[in-house]
Amino acid sequence: MANTIHVDVVSAEEEIFSGEAEFVALPGESGELGIYPRHTPLITRIKPGAVRIKVAGQSHEELVFVAGGLLEVQPHRVTVLADTAIRGVDLDEAKAEEAKKLAEEALVNRESKIDYATAQAELAVAVAQLAAIQKLRKTR
Repeated sequence: MANTIHVDVVSAEEEIFSGEAEFVALPGESGELGIYPRHTPLITRIKPGAVRIKVAGQSHEELVFVAGGLLEVQPHRVTVLADTAIRGVDLDEAKAEEAKKLAEEALVNRESKIDYATAQAELAVAVAQLAAIQKLRKTR
């Protein structure tokens, strides 16, 4: 499998994924990034959303939700250092919907600029998590 790239997705709590992949797609700050083997070195921040990993030798993609973090790309290695990372199969739609509802309420009932910024960040994560769940449904 010479045409693969090693991918590590880790959070503060645990290693979520480690293995060989044909490509990786994830939400960068300036838009969706697609990483293939022998990619130009890169370090960038990532936004909340789905990391799609096309595992070498498998027909399906692995999906990991990240709530932001950093991406480091080397020609033969991709490392995603996520603030929070959840395997796609472990995503809970009801919990994400509730988080979205609470964040929207916090935006309406804010008491300070700090409350507003926190609520905006929580809303962005909840919406991205729901979008990741939708992507996972489409791949099944």
